[in-house]
Amino acid sequence: MYRLHDLDYMREALRLAAEGTALASPNPRVGAVVVNHDRVVGRGWHQYERQDHAEIIALAEAGGEAAGGTLYINLEPCCHQGRTGPCTEAIKAAGIARVVGGMSDPNPAVSGGGYAALAAAGVNVETDCLGREAQRMNEDFAKWIRSGLPFVTLKAAISLDGRIAAGGSSDAPRWISSMPSRDRVQTLRHQSDAVLTGIGTALIDNPLLTDRSKRPRRRPLLRVVLDSHLGLPTASQLVKSARRKHDLLVLHSGGTPERATQLQKAGVRVEAVSAATGGGLDPLAVLRKLGEEQILSVLLEAGSRLNGAMLSAGLVDKMILFQAPLLLGDRGWPLASELHDGLAVRPRGPLLAESVGPDLMIETYLGE
Repeated sequence: MYRLHDLDYMREALRLAAEGTALASPNPRVGAVVVNHDRVVGRGWHQYERQDHAEIIALAEAGGEAAGGTLYINLEPCCHQGRTGPCTEAIKAAGIARVVGGMSDPNPAVSGGGYAALAAAGVNVETDCLGREAQRMNEDFAKWIRSGLPFVTLKAAISLDGRIAAGGSSDAPRWISSMPSRDRVQTLRHQSDAVLTGIGTALIDNPLLTDRSKRPRRRPLLRVVLDSHLGLPTASQLVKSARRKHDLLVLHSGGTPERATQLQKAGVRVEAVSAATGGGLDPLAVLRKLGEEQILSVLLEAGSRLNGAMLSAGLVDKMILFQAPLLLGDRGWPLASELHDGLAVRPRGPLLAESVGPDLMIETYLGE
């Protein structure tokens, strides 16, 4: 049975887990807090490069004071040998009397195994403490570990009449969202492993698509351009800012070898994927490719056509829209075009909304 202070300590574990943003991937973000006699004696959070899991770091800080204490952790402790040994063994060896967990391991092969191993050893185990918050913390890892596909968030700035600036007439505004909204987008990019766009957006907007949050990250943000015939100019900002084939990937289905070589010499990684039946690239093949490269999360920043293709394929997990207080009418394109006939994209769960400067940020989940 949870007490009020259990929620406070789990919030601290979640706060610590968030410190692993862009530093833990492709592992989950995990924070741990060890409490004994109503006093925090150990804290830890996971970074991929440092290998040790959050609970191991927290237990090391607690030392002998861990015995008889409570461990709060937002994700079920591992019970198998990976890059490190089973955390359940370290928890038992430290003499932890109680474990309060946020969510089970999303890997179906091991889900519940860590909790069961601790309970079998006499540890009092309580689960699903702030479970919804814990699941949101690692929704990208959960999607990837279960399906091999990254978690996709469609981000767009829209007008009151649901239009986006990309592809509008020449007098359409360069930006329709405010500076506070654009700052929030940098946070979203920092939280993502990759940003995905199409060649149309790359040609019209000539974007950088970089993470300019100035926060540390283990891997550079991977910028991915879907470009069926390799038409991305070498003079574009994307290509000119490419970092030795580490952060710009162009996927195609029918580009010439000569054009591929030009881009590769400019520092771009160029790879082929399957074409879709109706033209363009197969969205599922694109995501499978990224999943194979341990990309857990993708921020989709694209135009109407690619947005429509991803929505039609049922591959968008979340939408974040920055709605600005203006009307575009014919000066902008719809958020998504070429949706399958009769397709209704329905939110899953409640809409979340908050003011960001003069704009309204709307967040919702899609799918089942």
